Amino acid sequence: MDLAANKRVVESLWKTLYTKDWEALGAILHDEVFYEDVPAPDPGARGRANVIRRLRIGLDPNERFEHHFHRIVAEGQTVAFEHTEVWHFHTGEVVRNPFVTIHEVADGRIKLWRDYWDLNTLMSSVPKWWIEHVAKFSEKDFA
Repeated sequence: MDLAANKRVVESLWKTLYTKDWEALGAILHDEVFYEDVPAPDPGARGRANVIRRLRIGLDPNERFEHHFHRIVAEGQTVAFEHTEVWHFHTGEVVRNPFVTIHEVADGRIKLWRDYWDLNTLMSSVPKWWIEHVAKFSEKDFA
């Protein structure tokens, strides 16, 4: 694929993620996808079903999202993406979390997804009930 096509795959992933259409998201993920939240203490998730399960733990409780694209750069199969997620919770909290994400595209699908963000920014802003929700899961649930 060319650089523009790789960028489109990444843009499609992010647009689909915030619709919570998990089946459509799965179609964008490579069979051998690896997803990692770099600041998180767990080893990340490998495989489409595991990545989607991991995403749903944190994102399903959110009422709605805003997603702001800042810049996207591609070199070969690698796409770097700077963006900000804004999470809205039913209890009124709004969390702005800036990210840099590195993706690797293979066969027109996402094979590597590595998110870089600040753990303190997230944890100091989310509601207590969300932290309690996430804490119910084990490291195995995130992998």
